[in-house]
Amino acid sequence: MTGVVAIIQTRTGSTRLPGKVLMDIAGEPMLARVVERVGRAGTLDEVVVATTTGKADDPIVSLCGERGWEFFRGSESDVLDRYYRAAREFRAETVVRITSDCPLIDAGVTDRTVKEFLDRSPTVDYASNIFPIRTYPRGLDTEVFSFRTLERLWTLDKDPASREHVTLYLQKNPGKFSIHTVRNDEDLSSHRWTVDTIEDYRFVTRVYSTITEEDFTWRDVLRLLEERPDLVEINRHVKQKVV
Repeated sequence: MTGVVAIIQTRTGSTRLPGKVLMDIAGEPMLARVVERVGRAGTLDEVVVATTTGKADDPIVSLCGERGWEFFRGSESDVLDRYYRAAREFRAETVVRITSDCPLIDAGVTDRTVKEFLDRSPTVDYASNIFPIRTYPRGLDTEVFSFRTLERLWTLDKDPASREHVTLYLQKNPGKFSIHTVRNDEDLSSHRWTVDTIEDYRFVTRVYSTITEEDFTWRDVLRLLEERPDLVEINRHVKQKVV
């Protein structure tokens, strides 16, 4: 087995902002920013881009080829199946779920989530910084689970709508799983750093254009927003899409 594999789900289709994963952020496609930042996490053995078999996602595969990234193509709608087959192909013992609309994802937060999961393994099935309580900004989302847990979800979840969201069955049936939550000291969940709308995109591009260091951390972003509260107003009104 490979060990700890981060699987970044991505596709060009998006109801609110089509093609967002290939939109430019400070000279690089958003997906590249995510892959680059996730790749800094020291707890990971492998980073894999998981996209769909649809022709619309051929540009994602081309980008993977150009950059030398590992990738997997699977179902567009059954994202749980895409994760399961990608994890199996790359022989993952531990799966780290990342979404490609989080260009401010932080390697330190990912490392902390993975470490807290591994420290409690095998008694814990799932660890994340989003469920059941979110204390980190939205956009630093990291979920970690064993391949065995992923296989259980793949077997148990019979709802196509639920399978689109990978771990929704676990969140709806927490009593069936041992769950650990990674918490920040301060509740910063009101911050919105994910990209789902054009306003979100404007926000992250302003962050990237203002912070010049390549390896900035999430705390650097927090400091910037304390100095520049006007940036927070760019996408403050955006409502998260309800699952």
